[in-house]
Amino acid sequence: MTTATPRTLAEELRTRSDRGLAGLLRARPDLLNPVPGDLTQLATRAGTRASVVRAVERLDTFALQTAEALAIAPDPCPYPTLAALMAGDAGNAAVAAALPRAVAALRAQALVWGPDDRLRLVRTARELLTPSPARPSPTGLGPTVAEATAGMSPGRIQEILAAAGLPATHDPVSAVAALTGLFCDRVRMAALLDTAPAEAVAVLDKLLWGPPYGAVTDRPAAHLQWLLDRGLLLPAGARNVVLPREAALHLRAGRAHHTPEPVPPALDPATARDPQLVDNAAASQAFTALATVEELLKEWDLGGPPVLRAGGLSVRDLKRTAVALDTTEPLAAFWLELAYAAGLIASDGEADERYAATPAAEDWLQLPDHQRWAALVAAWLPATRTPGVVGTADAKGRALAALGPHLDRSPAPEVRHRVLTLLATLPPGTSVPERALLSRLRWERPLRAATPATQPPAASPPPQGPAQAAPPSTAADSAAGPAPTDDLRSRLAQWTLVEAELLGVTGRGALATHGRTLLRTTGDTGPSAETDTGPRAETDADASTIAGALTPLTPAEATATAVRAAALLAPLLPEPVDHVLLQADLTAVAPGPLRRPLAEALAVLADIESKGGATVYRFTPASVRRALDAGRSAAELQEFLTTHSRTPVPQPLAYLIDDVARKHGQLRVSAASAYVRCDDDALLSEILADRRAAALRLRRLAPTVLAAQTAPEQLLDGLRAMGYAPAAESAAGDVLVARADSYRTPPRTAPTPVPDGPPPPDRTLLEAAVRAIRAGDLAATAERKPAAAPADTAPPTPGALPRTTSAETLATMQAAVLTSSPVWIGYVNADGAASQRVIAPVRVEGGYVTAYDHTSDEVRTYPLHRITGVSELADDAV
Repeated sequence: MTTATPRTLAEELRTRSDRGLAGLLRARPDLLNPVPGDLTQLATRAGTRASVVRAVERLDTFALQTAEALAIAPDPCPYPTLAALMAGDAGNAAVAAALPRAVAALRAQALVWGPDDRLRLVRTARELLTPSPARPSPTGLGPTVAEATAGMSPGRIQEILAAAGLPATHDPVSAVAALTGLFCDRVRMAALLDTAPAEAVAVLDKLLWGPPYGAVTDRPAAHLQWLLDRGLLLPAGARNVVLPREAALHLRAGRAHHTPEPVPPALDPATARDPQLVDNAAASQAFTALATVEELLKEWDLGGPPVLRAGGLSVRDLKRTAVALDTTEPLAAFWLELAYAAGLIASDGEADERYAATPAAEDWLQLPDHQRWAALVAAWLPATRTPGVVGTADAKGRALAALGPHLDRSPAPEVRHRVLTLLATLPPGTSVPERALLSRLRWERPLRAATPATQPPAASPPPQGPAQAAPPSTAADSAAGPAPTDDLRSRLAQWTLVEAELLGVTGRGALATHGRTLLRTTGDTGPSAETDTGPRAETDADASTIAGALTPLTPAEATATAVRAAALLAPLLPEPVDHVLLQADLTAVAPGPLRRPLAEALAVLADIESKGGATVYRFTPASVRRALDAGRSAAELQEFLTTHSRTPVPQPLAYLIDDVARKHGQLRVSAASAYVRCDDDALLSEILADRRAAALRLRRLAPTVLAAQTAPEQLLDGLRAMGYAPAAESAAGDVLVARADSYRTPPRTAPTPVPDGPPPPDRTLLEAAVRAIRAGDLAATAERKPAAAPADTAPPTPGALPRTTSAETLATMQAAVLTSSPVWIGYVNADGAASQRVIAPVRVEGGYVTAYDHTSDEVRTYPLHRITGVSELADDAV
């Protein structure tokens, strides 16, 4: 049975509710791979270095400061001692109010255990956070007096006692205890420092907030010798000294940190706008995003640029794409990666590999606007590919290419989700400066923002000057200047703000109404047990908060939230129109987004001159000829314009169509290498006499036929450049209709996000894991009735499988069926894996026992020959 005061982390875990265990497993999903067999295994795994490092990295600033204070406190540490280290002798109301929550957060993640009068930091976390010369603590504290004097001679310790005014002792242990007691006594320590030279106090002030190490010469100055004689500076090497921890805490008035940060930075100054204006701005940008991706697919409709040998898009092709999309290269990289993440573009996988639209792009183009937007956002939210790093160098100094490898940044979904969550905490229509968001993110993940390493950052080595130290680097100092933005999390947050604005998730810097639905709507993280009211209720609630608030959306959740957001966005998107306004200057104005068939037909007949709220198309001889080449006649073009224009067809446009159509097809080009045929021999003579035709190397074969030494395509382009309107013809003499054939890749799946560690478990997995751990713990800890054994038989080894004969096993099973009592068995499966189980037999027949297995929470059948032994449980074991 578990004692009232847990003696180990495993015993404390047994006191937690199912919701508390589920919160722990969700906050630290690495503990689930594989599922622990019992709570002892769970506690052991929670104390491994890799798992503790990952958990410490996910602490916020104040929780990390609390853990750092526990690392330099006595073990175990009473809560009042911890509070004094955090708030100092003068106290701090904000620290006192926030400290219970920080301790609860550490307990929730199994980094701290024990009651408030005996708080214990997990041993591995203490090793990570305890100050040492190789890994100084952010507290700036050095070793204790006992640690610093470990290699000192007993005689030297007695000399320090005498200089400090303490009586001599009979052994080094009591001498160290006496010196420690002096440094911890506020009154006596203050009296000692009152006698110190002013220069000595100045040296202590330099070492006060760390680093606590300094260097001295072979013949130190008098004020330094005064400090060395009284143990206020202790040896830390050949010529280095250190300020002992107890003395530093006295000088700091008991504070472990220069500036405790119990409260996260405020999101201000805030700018309030009309929420409707924000929604409209976001909807307008969302429509622009759809048009941009559609333009990209159109640009690559006949096949995109080639794939580099190392993968990705070349710099030249990225520039060309940016020009085609009328945007910058970084934004072009974003649109490319977004379309790639949504599965709309991919490489074709051929020998001469190149990029092109996928078959899924055809389906996407046919969807309504709000559903197309939902598909893009659902791909963006969980994506780990980061277009912001395109152009930067990888570990080998090579530039990272758009659509290429090595663009995944695993923290991206978490940062993206957290930025949107912070914006959602503001009132509708409210925005804050980027710097405020970055400061909050750095407070929430200080270690990850400071360094990508897998352990807390090491401070600089001990200084080499004479008893000199660098001034402390504190959060307060950094708050005075611009927030650093060179770390990955800060850059991911900056890119998130830009990308959210481009996609229409935000408008004018504020989260739109439809953008708020992109976040998780429930904080449920595990088994929905009854409401907790015991002493662990706060820990369980904090575990749920940690598990839900900082977990990014899964792809399935992102799709569901994007669909909800798209439903709110749909009424704000402009309705497609079915008409244009023809102008006398050979232009047509589309007063809004055109219906897709009309837009596609008009794109063939005219060139887009400008985009915006209204798109302007311009008719030119080349564009009209393009429509004629596509098989449309002049009459069909006139009818098309008359049907879809709210204004009459202008006379200049009608003349242009008729004039181009009259010339279209007079000249016929086919392969000889190539030839030109025309019924008007005067026109052919005109072409032969034209100097511009010299490059075509034409010669007359007949009055109505010219031969060329160029390919038909080059001959067509050359004649068109001269102002003619030739038409291609087949070998049978029929006019060839030039329709653009779309090029598509084979079916391709979208890239899979690369998770930042194990994926967060879902509710079903958490419930099953908690049941399995509870059942396994029951089997491992249930009390057994002592079995009679011969006097010469050695006692069973703790944790070993029970051993009984076949007859004893059968008799015990039959008795358990009659009494409906559970038993403890050892079982070896067909693979030879041994396990312990607690079962309640219900039937024994045919060499099998059918029983309810408490370990797996199901009814199972076991062959009797695979049961190594059986033992009855104590009466109060279950």
